Amino acid sequence: MDTFLAEIEQTIARWHGIDAPNDPARRMAADLIVTILAFEAQRGALAFEDEPAAFETALHDAREV
Repeated sequence: MDTFLAEIEQTIARWHGIDAPNDPARRMAADLIVTILAFEAQRGALAFEDEPAAFETALHDAREV
């Protein structure tokens, strides 16, 4: 995690020309890794549906009889 935080601080310095401003900002950057890891853990586990959505099928299913 220290490598990740160092990369975040380098990116801030590179793009914005400032150092990480304060401890709360450093804590927020540390929390970011937890969020990224949570999203990565879901990769491949979530699916929108078994088949691609089809506009025609949705119209057919929603029409009033």
